[in-house]
Amino acid sequence: MLHRIGHFAPWEHGFDFSPPALEPGETAGPPDFVGVGVQKGGTSWWYELIADHPDVSVRNGIEKERHYLSHFGTEPFGDEEVQRYCGWFPRRAGTITGEWTPDYLGYPWVAPLLARAAPRTKVLVILRDPVERFRSGLSYRLSQGAPDTGATVADAVRQGFYARSLRRFLDHFAAEQIQVLQYERCASDPDGQLASTYRFLGLADHRPDDLRRPVNVSGGKVLLDPGARQRLVDLYAADVADLVSLFPTIDLSLWPNFDAHVD
Repeated sequence: MLHRIGHFAPWEHGFDFSPPALEPGETAGPPDFVGVGVQKGGTSWWYELIADHPDVSVRNGIEKERHYLSHFGTEPFGDEEVQRYCGWFPRRAGTITGEWTPDYLGYPWVAPLLARAAPRTKVLVILRDPVERFRSGLSYRLSQGAPDTGATVADAVRQGFYARSLRRFLDHFAAEQIQVLQYERCASDPDGQLASTYRFLGLADHRPDDLRRPVNVSGGKVLLDPGARQRLVDLYAADVADLVSLFPTIDLSLWPNFDAHVD
């Protein structure tokens, strides 16, 4: 129904990416931070906590997930497209702003395009035990009407190869520009992890009122046969080991599926 009256979400083809008009006192420019993943990793919760900071600008009516860069897998991306993307980040004087589009991590073209549009941006990612992320992600996709086919399952599996995707960002951004968080640690120690994120973004200390509100990223979970679970662990093990080599702060004790599996 909404599509018939020209209303599309940013992740849908047909959305009008003309930048919003600036309000009095605002300027627009490249995003100061961009969250790139992962689906079912608590990203909405963490973005809202960042947005709660008084020195972060968030405009009502602009989605947390801009999805702008999602659409350029086969399309040209020149100066006009860069300028249009930057127009989606209005901010008040003395504040920062950004977006968090979890799909970006899995799109191979996003890292170089983001580096062209916002070379000094801070890149954020929250990772979750890949097997548990797979269970929640697949359950969510099925609940949204995706067909229960091998292709749907394969797409859910693909999103758990974190190191493979993060290497692309390391090819285009300095390691100091990337903060990798673990959902499990954020859920158990939100105070410490949020303070770390604020420091990473150059923000002063702040404590949101709803810091410890419940976080529900399950969306229900697909049940796994023990053999299927082990196949997933075996499938992800090399990538998890690579991830730890890239980001040694990853704590595998928080991912029991891999704590004893990865040397």
